[in-house]
Amino acid sequence: MTNRLIGRLPKVGIRPVIDGRERGVRESLEEQTMNMAKAAAQLIEENLRFPGGEKVECVIADTTIGGVADAARCADKFEQEGVGVSLTVTPCWCYGTEVMDANPLIPKAVWGFNGTERPGAVYLAAALAGYTQKGLPTFGIYGRDVQDATDKSIPSDVQEKILRFVKAGLAVAQMKGKSYLSIGYTSMGIAGSMVDANLFQEYLGMRTEFVDMTELLRRMDEGIYDKEEYQKALSWVKVNCKEGFDNNAPEKQTSRERKDWEWETVVKMTLIIRDLMIGNPKLKEMGYGEESKGHNAILSGFQGQRQWTDYYPNGDFPEAILNSSFDWNGIREAFVVATENDSLNGVAMLFGHLLTNTAQIFSDVRTYWSPAAVERVTGKKLTGKAANGIIHLINSGSTTLDATGQQRDAAGNPAMKPFWEITPEEAKKCLDKTQWCPASLEYFRGGGFSSQFKTEGEMPVTMSRVNLVKGVGPVLQIAEGWTVDIPEEIHSVLDKRTDPTWPTTWFVPRLTDNDAFADVYSVMANWGANHGAISYGHIGADLITLASMLRIPVCMHNVASDQIFRPSAWAAMGTDKEGSDYRACEVYGPVYK
Repeated sequence: MTNRLIGRLPKVGIRPVIDGRERGVRESLEEQTMNMAKAAAQLIEENLRFPGGEKVECVIADTTIGGVADAARCADKFEQEGVGVSLTVTPCWCYGTEVMDANPLIPKAVWGFNGTERPGAVYLAAALAGYTQKGLPTFGIYGRDVQDATDKSIPSDVQEKILRFVKAGLAVAQMKGKSYLSIGYTSMGIAGSMVDANLFQEYLGMRTEFVDMTELLRRMDEGIYDKEEYQKALSWVKVNCKEGFDNNAPEKQTSRERKDWEWETVVKMTLIIRDLMIGNPKLKEMGYGEESKGHNAILSGFQGQRQWTDYYPNGDFPEAILNSSFDWNGIREAFVVATENDSLNGVAMLFGHLLTNTAQIFSDVRTYWSPAAVERVTGKKLTGKAANGIIHLINSGSTTLDATGQQRDAAGNPAMKPFWEITPEEAKKCLDKTQWCPASLEYFRGGGFSSQFKTEGEMPVTMSRVNLVKGVGPVLQIAEGWTVDIPEEIHSVLDKRTDPTWPTTWFVPRLTDNDAFADVYSVMANWGANHGAISYGHIGADLITLASMLRIPVCMHNVASDQIFRPSAWAAMGTDKEGSDYRACEVYGPVYK
């Protein structure tokens, strides 16, 4: 497990702050304060990993921090160690602004011990007031129940907040300095593929790299790809990627020779897109030093339609395989590649990937099927979680194969797992449940192959999407819910009304009293674009925390109010949480502007 991107992985800095008064006070608190830091570090290191499988590493200040000099030494150490997230801990009163972390670019939180012997909570309140006054939004962590001074455990509610904060903070740190690789540009007038470089620079701290799609043609024509790996990949595809039915009219279907050429082309495209993202040292050995370096892209998008797909095979196979947790080289971390270069949906996919370490689903939010419409069309009634209606998530074939629902969690339930937990048998089942249908030539004149499957099982998932709103900036939408199984006699009828050669996920959101979640129709009606990014698990609360760090307001969600965790300054922006979120994001603005 190695980091495939340029730049060291961020570390978590733990800052044990203390009452600086010596001759009895500081000395009596040294052990307890440092033990808090060690306990926090152990919690983080035992529970969190990066998407590449690497374990998260914590750095603790060399000494407790009782004043400005100690704080400066800690800041210097953190800079040298590559700390990207800062957690301050204390059981006692400290000199608030003297011991604070003043770095404006690093997400920060303060855990104040809830005990009666010393006023850790008093310091927490004072510190958060100082951070707010200085314009440094900071998360406050305070346990619900009083602990004894000798209690070294971390209460479950504190653990939850520490891990949520650190996960989101590490996501922020991992994006910084990386690239979004735009291969091509605008696809069919889709606004999300009108890539906004300022969004990436100012809100995410990322570069935006632009490469014309003709670079794929050049590399194919001039043989700028690993020939040995290409042969390995092609052989693997012939064994593991079964070709599905051709849904084109008989007179329009292409020859076997043409289909074989299309398979060879899409495999080459997969290699080249990956090489464009992260580079390939093999190319340097071949004499292509510049091409070997890649673009350090943590995220990419492929325009495809229409200029490419009117002429060459579509990007469905490259996107689906890259977005999956396995290929001819075995089980590995999924890439994040946005269909139709929809960079805004790609950002939501990246958020989900960094928070869960799993592959992400890219789908059209295609159709709301009401119970009445389903019964009218099929003569059957929806039942179970689907009883109130379903949303058809379907796309032309770029959906990750992990979404087949063939992986299993510890309890045997369908799941989408980090790659290091996926077994070879599960990877094979995902491949076996997928067929690759020749592309619909009305849409894709250049051919290609679309992955075709139906997501099986009932998995908890979260659909999200970033949208750009003129006058506001980026906003985030979130809908927690489930994938649902519907009877085959219903699925087959509904599926054939769209395009049966494409992969389908049936989605049901969790309904609430919120107007946007009053019913399934309302979720569809309030969704801000034609695409959605779907991540395994109910991660809405994590997304809300991450969005607040990036100053992106959340305009729609169905997360319980008691799960929302934002910087303490948000409470000073009004009592309505959605309104205060918008006001805070406007006041503080993008982190990197």
